[in-house]
Amino acid sequence: METQKEKILVVDDEASIRRILETRLSMIGYDVVTAADGEDAIATFHETQPDLVVLDVMMPKLDGYGVCQELRKESDIPIIMLTALGDVADRITGLELGADDYVVKPFSPKELEARIRSVLRRVDKTGVAGIPSSGVISINSIRIDTNKRQVYKGDQRIRLTGMEFSLLELLVSKSGEPFSRSEILQEVWGYTPERHVDTRVVDVHVSRLRAKLEDDPSNPELILTARGTGYLFQRILEPGEKKK
Repeated sequence: METQKEKILVVDDEASIRRILETRLSMIGYDVVTAADGEDAIATFHETQPDLVVLDVMMPKLDGYGVCQELRKESDIPIIMLTALGDVADRITGLELGADDYVVKPFSPKELEARIRSVLRRVDKTGVAGIPSSGVISINSIRIDTNKRQVYKGDQRIRLTGMEFSLLELLVSKSGEPFSRSEILQEVWGYTPERHVDTRVVDVHVSRLRAKLEDDPSNPELILTARGTGYLFQRILEPGEKKK
């Protein structure tokens, strides 16, 4: 039985970029649909139910930020943003709105292909070393089910994107041990930072996780900052172990 191809929605107002990406991504095995503006993107998303969205920022009718916001109201689908903007703050805006990663124009199609593979692989990945065989971890009011890739705070399910969950899963797998930003970027996003700004992807995702999981995100108790290093998850006690 033939496996179903993963479907990618490419959204860009430049026809040449849509054509190039549709051709290249189709050649490496993806089913590709395209949209030329923000409103068309949302309609095409609903019609085709893609597995990942490649989303340009500067577009007519509704820009990429607006599309990202609309999609995040109803879906945790992976989103990679394309941006030609030089200001780092503008790139970070997309991440803060819920994008999983970004690629700066002009970009290498090979780089984008690698980012797509990495994001899809992390979203589908199960079973991380250091996670109990039951796949369920409880700490304070938080319950993390790594098999179902779901998180609950009390009785309420907390919606995480695939990359947010993968980041949380990594930190929990070695609770109490710090990870550097570069290590996190390599483990979760699958690439080594070439510029200092690349590690901001990690900072924004940590901020998003804290906003969803912490009682007081400004004074986190679960996802802690390791000064001069990166981040760590509060050490999870073994059954019967008492807090020192």
